[in-house]
Amino acid sequence: MTAPAAPPAQKSATKSGLPKQLGFLRPAYWLPLAVLLVALGFLWTITAADSPYLLPPLASVGEALAANPGFYLSNAWATLAVALVGLAIGFVASFILAVLVSELPIARRAIMPIAVVLSVTPLVAIAPALVVAFGFGPEPKLIVTALICFFPILINVATGLRSVSPAVLQVFTTLHASRLEMLWHVRMPSALPYLFTALRVVFPLSIIGAVVAELSAPGAAEGLGTVISVASSNNRLAVVYAAILCLAIMGSLLLLIITAIEDRVLHWHESRQGATS
Repeated sequence: MTAPAAPPAQKSATKSGLPKQLGFLRPAYWLPLAVLLVALGFLWTITAADSPYLLPPLASVGEALAANPGFYLSNAWATLAVALVGLAIGFVASFILAVLVSELPIARRAIMPIAVVLSVTPLVAIAPALVVAFGFGPEPKLIVTALICFFPILINVATGLRSVSPAVLQVFTTLHASRLEMLWHVRMPSALPYLFTALRVVFPLSIIGAVVAELSAPGAAEGLGTVISVASSNNRLAVVYAAILCLAIMGSLLLLIITAIEDRVLHWHESRQGATS
């Protein structure tokens, strides 16, 4: 009697022996980024020493953050709140319109040209007009953020809803599935990869939208965009770059969160099978 065959190698482990979920701990994963950051820090230090009015020393940026962390946290929260609420408004509006566009050809012919015109319109130019129309409250910032997030979600979700194979739709048609059943059981799962692709774009983009709105709203009293505007006018470069660093960290965290959710929700999809290899 022959010995039983050895079990196949565990698929969830990487070549270094680490679990797949901890693959980011491999030197091959983080070392290139670490080397690039060290090189950029070296170039920054040289440039700051030669031209202090172009770039502040990194130590000054760190001191600005350490001197008043609560100031940056409160303004970061104000910017993040505008970004997330604006993103939610843009998401709901664009998702509903994407469903209409995918289901009704007449809606597609009516909505898409307007959406394209809106996408190529410079929203920085619209922001001051929104301030005049709605005042210095949160409304102009929410509208600008929602508009920036609107088009990527609309295009990606509409494409995903229409990407279902005709053969699959024919099968459900022969089973007398209703339009709502096909939308829920066929089109929605097909659109999920497209939806997460759009979310990976618009989550960091919502931060940019909120900052653009804060920079364009002269009456704004809080937010990292306002901090950058005030510090720039007072020639406080260390504060400007400290606020920019906070924005970069916020955008990166949002991207990591949506990527983690995507890995969890789309673990069954073929696009995620080799994502961490």
